[in-house]
Amino acid sequence: MRTAMLALAAGLLLLRFLPQLPPMWSLPVMLVVGLAMLPTRCRMLAFFFFGLAWACLSAQWALDDRLPKELDGRTFWLEGRVVGLPDTRDGVVRFELVDISSRHAGLPSRVRLAWYGGPPLEAGERWRVAAKLKRPRGLVNPHSFDYEAWLLVGRIGANGTVKAGERVAAAAGLQAWRDQLRQRLLAVDAQGRAGAIAALVVGDASGLTSADWRILQDTGTIHLMVISGQHVSMLAGLLYGLVLLLARWGLWPARLPWLPCACALALLGALGYGWLAGFEVPVQRACLMVALVLLWRLRFRHLGVWLPLLAAFDTVLLIEPLVSLQSGFWLSFAAVALLVLIFRGRLGIWNGWYALGRAQWCMALGLLPALLALGLPVSISGPLGNLFAVPLVGALIVPLSLLGTALLWLPAIGEWLLWIAGSLLVALFALLEVLAAWQPAWFATDLPLWCWLLVTLGMLLLLLPAGIPFRAFGLILLTPLLFPPVDKPPVGQAEIWVLDVGQGLAVLVRTREHALLYDAGPRYGDFDVGERVVYPSMRALGLRDLNLLLLSHADNDHAGGAEAVQRYMLAPRVISGEPQRLPASLQAESCRSGEHWEWDGVRFTLWQWSGARNGNQASCVLLVEANGERLLLTGDIDKPTEWALQASNLEISAHWLLLPHHGSRSSSSASFIEAVGARDALVSRSLHNAFGHPHPDVLRRLQDSGISLHDTAERGAIRIRLGRFEPALGLRSERRFWREK
Repeated sequence: MRTAMLALAAGLLLLRFLPQLPPMWSLPVMLVVGLAMLPTRCRMLAFFFFGLAWACLSAQWALDDRLPKELDGRTFWLEGRVVGLPDTRDGVVRFELVDISSRHAGLPSRVRLAWYGGPPLEAGERWRVAAKLKRPRGLVNPHSFDYEAWLLVGRIGANGTVKAGERVAAAAGLQAWRDQLRQRLLAVDAQGRAGAIAALVVGDASGLTSADWRILQDTGTIHLMVISGQHVSMLAGLLYGLVLLLARWGLWPARLPWLPCACALALLGALGYGWLAGFEVPVQRACLMVALVLLWRLRFRHLGVWLPLLAAFDTVLLIEPLVSLQSGFWLSFAAVALLVLIFRGRLGIWNGWYALGRAQWCMALGLLPALLALGLPVSISGPLGNLFAVPLVGALIVPLSLLGTALLWLPAIGEWLLWIAGSLLVALFALLEVLAAWQPAWFATDLPLWCWLLVTLGMLLLLLPAGIPFRAFGLILLTPLLFPPVDKPPVGQAEIWVLDVGQGLAVLVRTREHALLYDAGPRYGDFDVGERVVYPSMRALGLRDLNLLLLSHADNDHAGGAEAVQRYMLAPRVISGEPQRLPASLQAESCRSGEHWEWDGVRFTLWQWSGARNGNQASCVLLVEANGERLLLTGDIDKPTEWALQASNLEISAHWLLLPHHGSRSSSSASFIEAVGARDALVSRSLHNAFGHPHPDVLRRLQDSGISLHDTAERGAIRIRLGRFEPALGLRSERRFWREK
């Protein structure tokens, strides 16, 4: 049985690593071959083929439900029902529509929309909206969050923006009641932490600020502030324990067997809490695992622990094979497996605090390989933070929040309990903030496979019981974490990364021992591209700090992420074409036209137009030359600035040209393109952007000049090895079955 279940899991998991899905005709072949192998000794292969065929079929259904390419970027009138809890922040309402009907055929069954300046929406309402729909697409950078995979797991076939709309039907049903409960919780006086209470009770995280998320990430406590498997299992455990205590004290009715009742009550509590949280995929997984654990406790304890865990693993994948694309899936099962490994079979009984501390320490070590493989930040202060946060949230804050919510019909009691929960949350965040300031999250360098295997082996050795020989040898195997192998360019060459930051710009220029960042991407409200994309990408590439932060000018799409980058990377020098418009914390100095320097055999030269009359014209231009190959970074200069640059003493001929102002019609004049004489052009922009960048006239001029265009919207982050005269590499060329070329 175990071998068959392992083979089934292997087939289901293989989907995660496929560069593309097999053709549909091959799936029936897999099933037929599997059926033929069942009576033979190769029945393991049969279950492997069953799992793979089902996973591929499920993934193909999700891909087929995406917006067709020919409809990409068009506006449609459609009608649908609002599901989930609409998220309103910074004047933008984000929500999902299902049960979609439209005059146009081919629209997906589920879409995610943003309505700028839109009216309040409630779950369960029906709306008719005019929306500009786009195929699912995300930023592609070194080891960054994969938004396209996240949308596919949610089976969201398109996202877009609402232009206009009208409510067709009012909210009704259980979804509407859940949304009303959310609003009631947010209106409670909870010492300013009503948003955190709503996150714990109904799974609505919109009340948590970006600063809250940063603190939770730095301290490894994100899992405590949204409804997760821990909360669901904790509630189930409390209900089970309550019945157990009543039975032991003789207070349970003798005619009712306590064990089946305890298991049934615990399961009902878990399902009720899961429904309250909206039954998102992580909560579904938690409820399923609780159900299997209770079933094991009731009837199958003789089978041991690992078989039920494997059964839960297979069941989750069978229900939703795409869940293997989510980091939470891997982390949750890895955490449960680690707890079983730590506590099962140990001699003696650990006291409560020692067991909690041991668990946190082992979890920090044991989950490190998974965090490294998934490209997630590692919290150094996590074991200490969880040591007091886990019992505080699990034993006090969550029970008080749930009890207070249940008693809101008695406002004096319910609101008082929520006020206590809010006060505890205030104290918790104050303590976590101190820890976060002391030791922020660590973004590790992307390790090659052999290094990752060494680290994983080292962690497993350290987790073995004391007294086992060679256990301390695991410390030596962790050396790649402290001294990771970094692929640095040789002297005289430079590595250029045009990062995929949407409608903005961030270019990393790296020599053998130095690094420069040209612009830092935009910031949109709570979403800071500098913090979410630029900094993690630089850390994944092995950078520990910057030697220079060069901001072409102060517009948000170029300098919005600068403060976050400077906060983490601490560049000793910041230069900008508009230092007076930047935050004072950056302490930026002016761009000095003609300034030049050399790093590791690579030459850098600055230029700025002295006659600039606006921010775009004041952009600080950078020319990089390595081994005779040249790159010209132009910021947002316009045609008059281009003509001034042509008339300057700077030799502007270059092999690579970053199109000025993202390819705007006001830039990239024919004379400038001819003067530069580039063979390749670069443009950083978002797909279907509102500005129409790059303009068709600019594209026509490039085509007439025989210049190849490399577009971040089409290719993802772009890497150039300057000085080697090689073609550029776009990260989107690394095939993933869910990622559009």
